[in-house]
Amino acid sequence: MNIHEYQAKSILKRFKVPVPEGFVVKSAEAAESVARCLHDQVHNETWVVKAQIHAGGRGKGGGIKVAKNLTEVTAYARMILGMQLITHQTGIAGKLVNKVLIEQGIYYPGPSEVQEFYLSILLNRNNGRNMVVYSPQGGMDIETVAEETPELIFTEEIDPGVGIQAFQCRKIANNLGLHGKAFSQMVTFVQRLCEAYEESDASLFEINPVIKTSDDLIIAADAKVSIDDNALFRHPEYAEMRDINEEDPSETEAIENNLNFVKLNGNVGCMVNGAGLAMATMDIIKFSGGEPANFLDVGGSANAKRVEAAFHIILKDPSVKAILINIFGGIVRCDRVAQGIVDAYKSFGELPVPLIVRLQGTNAVEAKKLIDESGLKVFSAISLQEAADRIKEVLRY
Repeated sequence: MNIHEYQAKSILKRFKVPVPEGFVVKSAEAAESVARCLHDQVHNETWVVKAQIHAGGRGKGGGIKVAKNLTEVTAYARMILGMQLITHQTGIAGKLVNKVLIEQGIYYPGPSEVQEFYLSILLNRNNGRNMVVYSPQGGMDIETVAEETPELIFTEEIDPGVGIQAFQCRKIANNLGLHGKAFSQMVTFVQRLCEAYEESDASLFEINPVIKTSDDLIIAADAKVSIDDNALFRHPEYAEMRDINEEDPSETEAIENNLNFVKLNGNVGCMVNGAGLAMATMDIIKFSGGEPANFLDVGGSANAKRVEAAFHIILKDPSVKAILINIFGGIVRCDRVAQGIVDAYKSFGELPVPLIVRLQGTNAVEAKKLIDESGLKVFSAISLQEAADRIKEVLRY
């Protein structure tokens, strides 16, 4: 589950990770009010007005502005609120900005140079260990840094038995070229960030940039946090942070119907039971010349209601030119699934795209007979190869 920047920073503050002082608002008038409050609290000379959407690249899209006075705070808030912010992560449709974060400016003059670093914590899926990824080239797309100057990307793996060690934190600070007060500040920053990551059951903490201020403080200027959905039962306070307006409507509908769904960019919709079979089904589609339009796992209880909900979700995608249902009847009986398909199909009147159904396992023969005698426009398949051939046929239409 992704959350907004201001919510991510509220988590960091719980673990004493330094972040700029700020408030989230939904109107330009409120923006000016909180900007005055910030000035009274921290005596800042500049403010940052930041659009709150679930996407990176907000600055390049015009969603982040530095204000030098209260008049500019109000003007920028009015400009950003209600805009359809387009970034490289939103697509051409963009995302509507409903709130902005007003923060104290932390780029102020002082005895030393301001520096920007990149720092993230995530799981290394190759070995099952968490790792810190960091770079002295902060404030940029980390993908660009990795491509153009890979020698500036460092990693530090965390032993799950002992956690991040002090010597590792010192190594990170050293590789970032820090000394004195800034060095010790970064050591503490990394320790607390790792604690926040683990205690929050997060799947990603990304701070870009981490700022070394002109007076050698280390502050998280931005924060992107993703929480593991499977751990939300342990964190009801985080579950309340979900903003369904920022999520794909199809994925939201899938969650409401207890379906595992991920939208992809292909032309063949998939409906399967089991993650492994879903991956195999997507391979079949690609081998057949098509592209999977989604990952959709209906689970072990593929009844009429869930199948109908799955149809609704798949057919919302205008790119879908065919649907492949591939069910293995282990715990669930194939004839019950087949009846669910027939009932769901009839509820639509007629599907706007060809439907291919492959049912194998318990009562598969009865299921095929039920599908074939239903009178519906359904392409039935027995083997994986037959399902692949059917896809090739229908995609020629």
